[in-house]
Amino acid sequence: MPSISVRPFLRHSFSALALVAGLAAAVPARAEAPLVAPGTASFTLDNGLTAVVVPDHRVPVVTHMIWYKVGSADEPPGKSGIAHFLEHLMFKGTKDHPDGEFSAILSRIGGEENAFTTDDYTAYYQRVAKEELGLVMKLEADRMANLVLTDPVILPERDVVLEERRSRVENDPAAKLGEALDAALYLNHPYRIPIIGWEGEIARLDRADAITYYDRFYTPNNAVLVVAGDVTLDEVKALAEKTYGAVTRRAEPGERMRPQEPEPIAARRVWLADERVSQPSLQRSYLVPSYSRAESGRAEALDLLAQILGGGSTSRLYRALVVEQGISAGAGAWYSGSSYDTTRFGVYAVPRDGVDLAGLEAALDAEIARLVRDGVTAEELARAKRTMIADALYAQDSQFALARLFGVALTTGSTIADVQEWPARIEAVTAADVVAAARDYLDIRRSVTGLLEGVAANAPAAAETAASADKRS
Repeated sequence: MPSISVRPFLRHSFSALALVAGLAAAVPARAEAPLVAPGTASFTLDNGLTAVVVPDHRVPVVTHMIWYKVGSADEPPGKSGIAHFLEHLMFKGTKDHPDGEFSAILSRIGGEENAFTTDDYTAYYQRVAKEELGLVMKLEADRMANLVLTDPVILPERDVVLEERRSRVENDPAAKLGEALDAALYLNHPYRIPIIGWEGEIARLDRADAITYYDRFYTPNNAVLVVAGDVTLDEVKALAEKTYGAVTRRAEPGERMRPQEPEPIAARRVWLADERVSQPSLQRSYLVPSYSRAESGRAEALDLLAQILGGGSTSRLYRALVVEQGISAGAGAWYSGSSYDTTRFGVYAVPRDGVDLAGLEAALDAEIARLVRDGVTAEELARAKRTMIADALYAQDSQFALARLFGVALTTGSTIADVQEWPARIEAVTAADVVAAARDYLDIRRSVTGLLEGVAANAPAAAETAASADKRS
C-alpha cells in the first residue's frame, strides 16, 4: 500500500503529522503530551516568502527545502501532468547556471538533492554541510526567478515524462488499478486525475504551458522555505534576505479554488484482471475529511482508527485475517490525513493461496462491523496513542523528516503550532471518538472497492463478489 514516501505520481498515505506510524514503541503515558520540535521558529520576507527554521545542532549539516503551494490538483483543465513536468524542468538550468550545473555543484560539495510533486504541493530539497547553506539558497532562489525554458529543453524532457508514465503506470497493473480507484472515488474533485497526468494530455504540454504555470505559481509569496539543522533563526534569516529576498513577487496565485466533492451516495467497485498479476489483492478507499477539512478532533480519531484497525501486527485486521483465520497474507489500514481537501481512508488485504476475494472481503467487512458494534478497548486505544506519539517524537532524529513534517503542514492548511501540539490532540481522543469516526465514515456508500486479479477468466468471481457486497449493503 502507499507509504509516506511520495513517489512522483502516487498519492501518499498516513497523516503527515503521524509521519512514521506503525513502529512498536513503549512510551509511558504522560500527564502532559510533549511538543514536536519545540525550538521551531518562523519569519516572513517582504516579498511574501514564509520561512521555517528547525534547529538541530547534533551534526554540522542542514536540510534545505523549498515548497510551492501548488500540485497536480491545481492544474488547468486539460493540462494534467504540468506540475510534475515543471518539477523536471526546474533542473534544466538558468541563464547564470545552465543545464546540469546546479546538480554538478551539489555533487562537488558532497550534497544530496531531489524533488517531488503531489496533489497539493511541489518541493525541492538539498542536504549539505552547514557552511554551504548560503550557496544552496542562492542557487534555489536563482531558479525560482530565472528558469530558462526553450523547446530544445522542453520537448526531450516531455518524452522522458511520457516514458516514465509508460514504465511506472502502463506496465504496472496495480498502478493502473490505483488510477481507476481514484477516478471512481472522486467524481468532481481534481484528486481524481493522476499526478503524473494522462498520457494524451502530457503529450500536448508545451513551452507556453510551462512558462504560464511557472510564472503564476513559482513566486516567493507562494513558497515556504524550511531549513532544519545546525543553524539559528538569525543565521537563516540573514541568508534568506540576501538570496530569496532579492526575488521579485511576480504573481498573486490567490486562494485555491478547486471543485469540491459532493457527499457520496453509492458504493462503487473497480475490477482489473491482468495476466501479469501473480498476487490478487483487495483494497478499498473511503471518502473522509483531512486534517485541514475535519471538525476538531475528527482527523485525529481517523488517525487512531487506522492504527487500531490496520496499523501493524497487533491491529484488528492483521490479527483476525492473518493470524486467527489464516485467510490473508497481509492486511492493514491507512489514513491520508495531510491532503488539503477531502481525502481517503483505506483498507486492504491480500488473500492466501486458495482464498477467493469474495470470502476475504466478507471477513474484512465483518471486522469493521465488529469494531463499530463492540467498540475499541482501553488497551487498544492506549497502545495506538503510545505508538503514534512515539513515532512522531522519534521522527525528530531525522532532519529530513522534520523539514518534511513542517513543509507538508504549511502547504496543506496547517500551522507550526498544529504540528507541535499534535501529540496533545491525539491524547485527547476517546474510544467513543474512534468508534464514531468508524461509524460515520467507514460506510460502504462512501467507498470504492478495487479488485486486482490475474486472468480475465476470473470475471465471474468478481461479479459474484460485487453481488454479495450489494446484498450486505
